[in-house]
Amino acid sequence: MEGVHIIDGANFYERESRKVALEMITRGWLVFSDGFTVSSVYGVGKRALDVLASGTLLLATFPIMILTAIAIKLEDGLKAPVIYSQERVGLNNQVFKVHKFRSMITDAEKNGAVWARKNDTRVTRVGEFIRKVRIDELPQIFNVLNGTMAFVGPRPERPVFVEQLSEKIPFYAERHRVKPGLTGWAQLCFAYADNEEDTREKLRYDLYYIKNQSLLLDLLIIIQTVEVVLFKKGSR
Repeated sequence: MEGVHIIDGANFYERESRKVALEMITRGWLVFSDGFTVSSVYGVGKRALDVLASGTLLLATFPIMILTAIAIKLEDGLKAPVIYSQERVGLNNQVFKVHKFRSMITDAEKNGAVWARKNDTRVTRVGEFIRKVRIDELPQIFNVLNGTMAFVGPRPERPVFVEQLSEKIPFYAERHRVKPGLTGWAQLCFAYADNEEDTREKLRYDLYYIKNQSLLLDLLIIIQTVEVVLFKKGSR
C-alpha cells in the first residue's frame, strides 16, 4: 500500500530490542542489510576518539593503577607478577596480546584454559575487588593506544574459545569485522557471559553495534560506561 512503511521481522526485532535476532537472519542479510559499512571519516574520527578517551583515562587512573600494583604485591608477594598477558583474537582474526591486572592465583590455568565464572575460587581477594570495579581492565588502555583495540567494540576472546564458539554459534566470527573494545554495547546490555548460551545472547548485541556503529553510538556507550562504573547506574 502506498505510504505504508513495511519492515521485516528481523529489522523490527532489532529496532525494538537493540539487538540482532540470530535465529531470523541469513548470510545474505549480513551482505544486503542496511549498515555494516562505515565511511573513512568515521574511521578517522573513531581513532581520534580512541586516543582522546584512552589518554584521558590513563591520566585519570594512573594513581589507581599504581595502588593496584602495590595491593597485588602485598597480597601475593614481591615476586608475584602484577600484569598478565593473554592471546586474544582481534580485527580480521588477527591474534594479539591483551594485558590485565592479575586477579587470579598465579597457576590459575595450570590444567589449561577454562571459562572464568562467577564466584571463581581462583580469584584472589584483591582480584575480586578490582574485577568488581573493573580496575583489572585498565592496562588495556595501552592496547587502545597502540591500535590493537578500540575504546568501544566487542570484547576480545581467546583463540581456543573463538574456535569452539565459531563452530557452535552462527555468525560468531562476524565479531571480528571490527576491532575489539575496552567497553561495548554488549557489556552494557548484558551480564558477564560464562557459557555458550550467554555468549550467544551477547553476540546479538555485538552484531547490533557492528551494524549500527557511529561516533554518536560510541560516545553514548562511553558515557553509559562511566555511569555504570562510577554510579552503578544501569549495572547488571
